[in-house]
Amino acid sequence: MDLGLRGKRAIVTGGTKGIGRAIAETLAAEGADVGICARTEGDIAPALEALRSHGGKAEGSAVDVADGDALQAWVADMASRLGGLDIVVANVSALAIADDEAGWQNGFKTDLMGTVHLVQAALPFLEKSAAGAIVTISSVSGREIDFAAGPYGAFKAAIVHYTQGLAHKLAGQGIRANTVSPGNTYFEGGVWNQIETGNPDFFQQALALNPTGRMGTPQEMANAAVFLASPAASFITGTNLVVDGALTRGVQL
Repeated sequence: MDLGLRGKRAIVTGGTKGIGRAIAETLAAEGADVGICARTEGDIAPALEALRSHGGKAEGSAVDVADGDALQAWVADMASRLGGLDIVVANVSALAIADDEAGWQNGFKTDLMGTVHLVQAALPFLEKSAAGAIVTISSVSGREIDFAAGPYGAFKAAIVHYTQGLAHKLAGQGIRANTVSPGNTYFEGGVWNQIETGNPDFFQQALALNPTGRMGTPQEMANAAVFLASPAASFITGTNLVVDGALTRGVQL
């Protein structure tokens, strides 16, 4: 299927590792020009080299999405370098699991307000696009009580609600908004890789919960996100696509 992404202009927060990196590379492979950010400056150059190998334009710089002003400036800079914006992917998470003041503050500033500020900064550019699309990355922890209940789960749930509100608000302007909720996703250097090493018993318990016998990959999450971002999904808006290998048991009605 041709997703219709050639020549589209996309930005992805947290685009140098894991799910964000896979989303950025898949967009680039489909012919989109891509802008990325990450907190660590040294991660940007190698990611851009990989993106540019697909033949399109790739731009990026370091930014902390918890800094609203810096995030707004980054969006404007990426839109200038890419010649506009068609697609915005909000991917960054503080991974705030601890149920303490710091955890709630970090999750709020990074997960929730990082998403809100990104969308607000991008909307003036998306309004000029003929195929404007917003994709937010939530989590199955936002729809089911699990070990991440607390800041992480609460803000992931809030992201789904916020995104579905955007879908209704922006539908008349031709801008779509959807969410992807990944299940446990394994990649080298990721949180589950760290748990596998540091807490192997808990890792095995988590692995046993999935009837497929494995965790997902960043590419499997990226496939869902890129489809929702693409013109191929032109009549899909306001949905939360769960990609978890039947990990969760809640029924979406």
